[in-house]
Amino acid sequence: MNKQNSRNTTYIISVIITTALVLWAVVSGSTFEAAANAAFSFLGGNFSWFYMLAMTSFVVFAIWIGFFSKFKNIRLGPDDSRPEYSNVSWFGMLFSAGMGIGLVFWGVAEPMNFWVAPPDAVPGSAEAASFAFQKAFLHWGLHPWAGYCVLGLGMAYFQFRKGKPGLVSSVFTPLLGEKGVNGPVGKLIDILAIFATAGGIATSLGLGAMQINSGLNKVFGVPENKVAVFVIVAVITVIYIWTAVAGVDKGIKKVCDMNVVVAGLLMLICLAIGPTVDILCNLVEGTGNYVQSLPSSAMAVGAFSENPSWYSAWTVFYWAWWIAWAPFSGLFIARISKGRTIKEFVAGVLLLPAGASFVWFAIFGTMGINVGEKVGVEAAAEIASNTSTALFSVLEHYPLTTILSVIVVVLLCTFFITSANSATYVLGMLSSEGDLNPSNSRKFIWGVLQAALALVLMLCTAEGRGLNMLQTMSIVSAFPFAFILIFTMVSIVKVMSQDPAVRKN
Repeated sequence: MNKQNSRNTTYIISVIITTALVLWAVVSGSTFEAAANAAFSFLGGNFSWFYMLAMTSFVVFAIWIGFFSKFKNIRLGPDDSRPEYSNVSWFGMLFSAGMGIGLVFWGVAEPMNFWVAPPDAVPGSAEAASFAFQKAFLHWGLHPWAGYCVLGLGMAYFQFRKGKPGLVSSVFTPLLGEKGVNGPVGKLIDILAIFATAGGIATSLGLGAMQINSGLNKVFGVPENKVAVFVIVAVITVIYIWTAVAGVDKGIKKVCDMNVVVAGLLMLICLAIGPTVDILCNLVEGTGNYVQSLPSSAMAVGAFSENPSWYSAWTVFYWAWWIAWAPFSGLFIARISKGRTIKEFVAGVLLLPAGASFVWFAIFGTMGINVGEKVGVEAAAEIASNTSTALFSVLEHYPLTTILSVIVVVLLCTFFITSANSATYVLGMLSSEGDLNPSNSRKFIWGVLQAALALVLMLCTAEGRGLNMLQTMSIVSAFPFAFILIFTMVSIVKVMSQDPAVRKN
């Protein structure tokens, strides 16, 4: 009875908080927006340094524990356990869940934005291009995956090797004890995880709906308005709830496999029809610049810049966004990683996706900047300013425009579905005491609430402020969870130091 009450407490409180946010935005969008913006200004203005330090600490920790620590050969499960999924399917699921629709949304728009408006370089210059790839690689490289790696590793270890529930609070057993984990502090941790997940996923769903609408407008002439966005979200919500209800093997895995195929096809075609030599050169040199400048770039908050607000608008937003995604991505990655060693886990979660992101941004960033060099900085700035249409606008300057645009729309839909159905599944687990197979009713409720939160953030705020509100929600929801990730590292080291596999050595 007590366990059931505990399970319902987390679930009920989380649903009430999320529903209250939705109703607040519907009833009084202006006050909701004002409150969110005030929180954003406070956090962005006073804690940018904290986000930088926290995210960099995750990178250092992940590399250390995966490749240099005495824990690297521990299996995430019994010593005789082996992975449940093939490397290809595992990578497809973790990559789709970890990056989702953001890659398609920002692939062209972000490097072009940096090229036309760098904070400390001449717009459109070679220095601006170098800066564009350096920062795009930073924002989508090791740092986001390190956060997922920290939490995912902790949850997989406690879940499969220690037999604990699939909850974020389980990771804190060495620090809080069983009583603390099962008490109010543990419940607060799980509620914060749910809140961060809902906020982070709402951001991605909103971005995806906006870009799908833009793609349909470019290809089929569908109008870009609130009605179209509502219909897109409604239709895809039905699909992602259905695939979440079907489960990991029957629903989520199949859509993620499709994601890898479609994304790979799009990249190969664009590599062939785009400025191939420039793409390869930018990939190689951009990677070199990323590695060389990583320590200073990862810590840059704009203290010595003529435009410090740039760092809050971009890097701080990204770090907060990735932190908000950590409970969802970390738990889902843990769910599919049973049987792997810590070294395998870190290599797969940290290094491979970062490399794939570099290739993605090298291809689409180069295509965008190449168009910018032809049309001029002012015209390129206009393309980049409309983020949801930037990719489609750039594709108009290359062969196979219609075919590529259709492939992009398909990819947007599959990424939308994989992000949302994975999050729906995870939210069901988090609100069901870590049950690996949460009830369909809970998955259904969370699926609807995610869609509702994304819609109100886009449609119930001031005209044209939808994207800003999505970003603001992500940063606000992520802040408390950053502390949870920091203490997760402490807990992991403490418990693994006592692992029998380590003592044998």
